[in-house]
Amino acid sequence: MIETFAALFFAHALADFVLQTGWMAARKRQFGVLLFHTAIVLVTAQLATGHVASGSILLLASAHLAIDVAKAWLGRGGLAPFLWDQAAHLVTIGAVAWAVPGLWDAGLWAEMDGLPTLMLLIGGAIFAIRAGGYAVGLLVTPLATDDVAPGLPKAGQIIGQLERAILYLLVLVGEPTAVGFLIAAKSILRFDSAKDSRTAEYVIVGTLASFAWALAVAYAVRALLAHLPPLEFLS
Repeated sequence: MIETFAALFFAHALADFVLQTGWMAARKRQFGVLLFHTAIVLVTAQLATGHVASGSILLLASAHLAIDVAKAWLGRGGLAPFLWDQAAHLVTIGAVAWAVPGLWDAGLWAEMDGLPTLMLLIGGAIFAIRAGGYAVGLLVTPLATDDVAPGLPKAGQIIGQLERAILYLLVLVGEPTAVGFLIAAKSILRFDSAKDSRTAEYVIVGTLASFAWALAVAYAVRALLAHLPPLEFLS
């Protein structure tokens, strides 16, 4: 069951946050774009599980389409619809893994014992770094005002990706105490922004949200890893 979940989660992270472009995300109300994205979801799930024709995977892709249609036509944008959308996708993946636990064992890659572990690690990294970026951006964008001091173009986005990547890695290698040093380092580097209360609050909200997202994903992945064969560097 965990192997099936890991493969489907990796496929979802890849389809939603790597292969889905900004152009596609902005045009989700166009049915052709939705169908194209669903085709990507289907193909990535087929490749990840090693199944070319599987009713369970077709059902999963159909559910993904239905969730995206609901979000595109009923959602108003913002953080809450994004969170509900991702929660629905993860619940669907979990339901398929629970209903068809042997999906992985019947696939082409079943004999590759370490592959689900690697997929889970990569999928978790994508979810922590890329999905976290979207979530934090949706949270802090409404807080941005003309009073907030501007920075380098996309610098904040890059910093956020790097800090979430570091946090994810620290938790997985068993060094969560080092997170405190990362917080201290960022506080020192952002010391000048504390002189402006609006900018300081904007940075603090974004930083705390970024850290919380990365830590939540990292610990969830670490809990699942306990049920999978370890890779050599994690043994």
